[in-house]
Amino acid sequence: MNRLIENISTINDMILQGKALEAFDEFYHEAVVMQENDNPEIVGKVANRKREEEFFASITEFRSAQPIKVTVGENTTMVEWHFDYTHKDWGVKNYTQVAVQDWKDGKIIKEKFYYGS
Repeated sequence: MNRLIENISTINDMILQGKALEAFDEFYHEAVVMQENDNPEIVGKVANRKREEEFFASITEFRSAQPIKVTVGENTTMVEWHFDYTHKDWGVKNYTQVAVQDWKDGKIIKEKFYYGS
């Protein structure tokens, strides 16, 4: 469990340093499945890396990101985040999100994001 604490802490720190894509490359499994709320799952590291790139390229103003709570369990981590940014298509976004990560072989194999619409 200590390894999960170290890994999720490193990911959070990298995100705060503007290195989210580097964290993705280092800590996400090749077969990762990602899902936003009840939207369709995105399968595979290549497809999810593209989705992440498109998201970050669409941010026109970034104001803040803050991890509020981190929880670690057996092969699972959860991070509650607060984000404040402007997106070119969605406008001003100021919200709290919970990300739940399932781990396999030291990498995130599944991640689901929960947030209000």
